[in-house]
Amino acid sequence: MESAPISSRLPPHDPRTPVLSVVDMHTGGEPLRIVLAGCPEVPGPSLLAKRRYMRQHLDYVRRRLMFEPRGHRDMYGAVLVPSELPDAHLGVLFLHNQGYSSMCGHAVLALGRFALDFGLVPAPPDGSHEARVNIHCPCGLVTAFVACEGSRSRGPVRFHSVPAFVLASDLAVNVPGHGEVVVDIAYGGAFYALVSAETLGLDLCSARTRDLVDAASAVTEAVKAQFKVSHPESEDLAFLYGTILTDGKDAYSEEPTTNMCVFADEQVDRSPTGSGVTARIALQYHKGFLQLNQTRTFKSSATGSMFTGSAVKEAKCGDFKAVVVEVSGRAHYTGAASLTVEDDDPLRDGFLLK
Repeated sequence: MESAPISSRLPPHDPRTPVLSVVDMHTGGEPLRIVLAGCPEVPGPSLLAKRRYMRQHLDYVRRRLMFEPRGHRDMYGAVLVPSELPDAHLGVLFLHNQGYSSMCGHAVLALGRFALDFGLVPAPPDGSHEARVNIHCPCGLVTAFVACEGSRSRGPVRFHSVPAFVLASDLAVNVPGHGEVVVDIAYGGAFYALVSAETLGLDLCSARTRDLVDAASAVTEAVKAQFKVSHPESEDLAFLYGTILTDGKDAYSEEPTTNMCVFADEQVDRSPTGSGVTARIALQYHKGFLQLNQTRTFKSSATGSMFTGSAVKEAKCGDFKAVVVEVSGRAHYTGAASLTVEDDDPLRDGFLLK
């Protein structure tokens, strides 16, 4: 017996009750909830203006999608919106447990597949096995390249980042409980503090996740308090997104290097973190550990999933020397759902447990 479509299995409800239709994916274990329908129109002349409008006027949508009981503390989301850029196939606003990111690599890898499979971009010419998807992220235009057979995605996806650069190198900050700690601040579409877990007295591969989160969060708060993050092109992008703990293996090697990203409100990325890999590549190139077109493999300490990354060309961002980074990984579909919201539900806009 065939199962009925999801929508017909919803219990009887007031037809005015909002329904959010979503497709769920994951990239290297990190979830992505893509909104198909049900989100109100997000007005604004630019993507950054749309991001500001959603934060100020439509934040209940983020909470309903990301928070319990429909989501969880580490859920991640994407709302597709029109882009003002003529070369963009789609624009996207990224959602997480605290707000709205400027870039998300794992989401771009998943959205590349989604855009091709759902007909948001044309199938590539006959004989081509890779489709190009131009995705306008709040940080700028990012290009995904999707392995495919005709109009169906197959295998890995790669993307080319916005120019990535090092904002501060070997910065000493006083971290409560750890004393003076030397960190780097790098930009991969979002700003991260990067530090070896060993510096904080932890083994990245064996320490408890809670201990790693506490240490990374302490670094994030210390950097925010002691260092002003600035972006040469937009104040909307001038914020520290989180801290990436590494295994300290920054020198080029064919062996994987491991990291964990803790961002937003102590949210733990299950993947190696696409924008984080971008930032690490920019830092390694800046310090002379990596040359152009040398590919490194990055491993998530949370799940063991892998991304690869390489600096493919030099670039500029304002006065900063930068690189365009290519990141590659695999995304998979996990389901689709229609999420309802009843007006008399006192928890309709969601909640999080600390």
